[in-house]
Amino acid sequence: MKKIILMTFLMAGMTIMAQPRNNKHQGNGMDQFTSEQRSELQVKKLTLELDLNESQQKEIKAFIADKNTKMEAHKTAMKAMREKGTKPTSDERFAMKSKMLDEQIAAKKRMQKILNEKQFEKWTALKEEHQGDRKGNRQGNQQGKHPKNQERRG
Repeated sequence: MKKIILMTFLMAGMTIMAQPRNNKHQGNGMDQFTSEQRSELQVKKLTLELDLNESQQKEIKAFIADKNTKMEAHKTAMKAMREKGTKPTSDERFAMKSKMLDEQIAAKKRMQKILNEKQFEKWTALKEEHQGDRKGNRQGNQQGKHPKNQERRG
């Protein structure tokens, strides 16, 4: 009887542990702050990582505020589309992607003007590392997309 109870608890525990986790709401906690507070925190973080001077901090603060404003506008537009139940057409998606890439190019040029050569190299490395982390998290959270699962199925 004890063995049956023990096996039942072990099976229940293994079943619970095998369930996928919902990591959607486990972001970096920045959602709870206002856009000004987020901008301030981002500037301080960059100041620590890149050793920015006062004039660079002011320019980057304006850059980040502008970037966050554009991002919020895009989020609200996408949320409105989602609530309507409409999806962007192929041409609209292409236009959005093209606009996003143009903004990234402009942002890179702007940061290159603000930062010195050494700071810009470090900023580029930090940006690539951050993007690698995001891509890794996205792939790891999708079922069936993990490389080990691909090997078993193929």
